[in-house]
Amino acid sequence: MEACLTKCCHSNALLRAFNPFRRSSMSIHSVRTSVQKKAYDGLLLDAAGTLLQLSKPVEEVYASIGAKYGLKVNSAEIKQGFKRAFAAPWPDKLRYEGDGKPFWKLVVSEATGCSNDDYFEEVYEHYANGDAWHLPNGAYETIFLLKDVGVKMAVVSNFDTRLRKILKELNVIDLFDAVIISSEVGYEKPDSRIFKSALDQIGVEAGKAVHVGDDEKADKVGANAVGINCWLWGKDVKTFADIRKRILLSESDL
Repeated sequence: MEACLTKCCHSNALLRAFNPFRRSSMSIHSVRTSVQKKAYDGLLLDAAGTLLQLSKPVEEVYASIGAKYGLKVNSAEIKQGFKRAFAAPWPDKLRYEGDGKPFWKLVVSEATGCSNDDYFEEVYEHYANGDAWHLPNGAYETIFLLKDVGVKMAVVSNFDTRLRKILKELNVIDLFDAVIISSEVGYEKPDSRIFKSALDQIGVEAGKAVHVGDDEKADKVGANAVGINCWLWGKDVKTFADIRKRILLSESDL
């Protein structure tokens, strides 16, 4: 989540409108017939920064909403303030407990210099809506195809209670076999327990699963510690088509 909230993917491909049942049965059949073997039986996906991308940069949203509350700092200053606030040590065990408001209230206040409660609530609610996020190009199609061929999938995220609502509004929550959220289970990546919980819920062994996330420590180090392979988003895989091709093996890959 950290990497996502300091940058924004500007793609306008909002795939919430994609309806899997409009897909041609022939295209799905072609995948089935060409795939001889799955490289993995399970796929774990990080949320913010991987499955979910911001529709607008954080600093632009904070500045836009803040204008009505007399916010004086500009977007560049907010961006730097946000990075400092988000990276600062958090005294409690979890940053995201329940709705995560204590943590986010501190971040918003430190980033903008504004401690107005109404301002914070408007910013917080903005990111609770699906419109604040979008799926990467090809994500819905890849998830649907992987599910269709029997790959078990879970979201594994350091996030607060807003995540389920976001995934529902983006029409993807029902495609996952499990959604593991740090604020619900009580531990955050890279804690091995959050990955083990995901494996238990989808019924896949560590060696048969792969995790995709955007954070070297939280995602890669955490997943590898329990024997799960990890591909870093933006480095090892850059599109959901890359993920699909590395999981579903064609005859030429064998």
